[in-house]
Amino acid sequence: MANLLCIAVVLVVASYLPVSQAAESKSSFEDNFSIMWSEDHFKTSENGQIWYLSLDKETGCGFQTKQRYRFGWFSMKLKLVGGDSAGVVTAYYMCTENGAGPERDELDFEFLGNRTGEPYLIQTNIYKNGTGGREMRHMLWFDPTEDFHTYSILWNNHQIVYFVDRVPVRVFKNTDYTNNFFPNEKPMYLFSSIWNADDWATRGGLEKTDWKKAPFVSSYKDFSVEACQWEDPYPACVSTTTTNWWDQYSAWHLSGDQKMDFAWVERNLVIYDYCKDSKRYPTLPEECSLSPWD
Repeated sequence: MANLLCIAVVLVVASYLPVSQAAESKSSFEDNFSIMWSEDHFKTSENGQIWYLSLDKETGCGFQTKQRYRFGWFSMKLKLVGGDSAGVVTAYYMCTENGAGPERDELDFEFLGNRTGEPYLIQTNIYKNGTGGREMRHMLWFDPTEDFHTYSILWNNHQIVYFVDRVPVRVFKNTDYTNNFFPNEKPMYLFSSIWNADDWATRGGLEKTDWKKAPFVSSYKDFSVEACQWEDPYPACVSTTTTNWWDQYSAWHLSGDQKMDFAWVERNLVIYDYCKDSKRYPTLPEECSLSPWD
């Protein structure tokens, strides 16, 4: 891990966003979100700018945006549960429904807790019409429990890119022909939650949650969104206009600097890639043939 931290210093942090458009949102929690459950497990700082979700043996907590979006840039700073967090999952994701519906589309960041001293892992996944199974797992080049770090999703009709501190860690491409597994038709809310998943989250469920360490707390701030807000029956902005930066040609592909960062991530941080799991998928899913470099 120390070697990764040294190597990470040379990462070229690149972004699609012009500096003038990258200003962080300073609005309060209530401006953007509603609590989904367990309001007594949710707290804010005195100025309303930092939000805390807690998990104990009784329940976790979660929130969601008041608005739905179709395509754009979605970003949040998170500080994860420190110490012994085995079995705890902090989820930060986009979904077409406010429940795990059978026809949902979904874009996931899941942060998998650990036993003290072990590295945190992030799991990303993609669902289309209720079907997932597109997991990837990565290590991080820093300790996400010591400070806030930025986790972002770029979503347009050409690609979905997961970013950590503006470094692309996963690229999921669409095609010029019909791709049956690219979620691009339904608007999505953005959610976050903290919950117990000790049946699978840490070493495949071997490490159980130590409830004597509860409550487990994840912290949030600086939600930023630049996206097409959905309005029934159709949104006011559509991708075909290319008016917005996230729909323009430069956002359809990684930039040169981003490709350098992404190559470093591919060499050093990938723990699991479903596209390389031939036992699970003797015939690989169609999208595995698409190059993230194009």
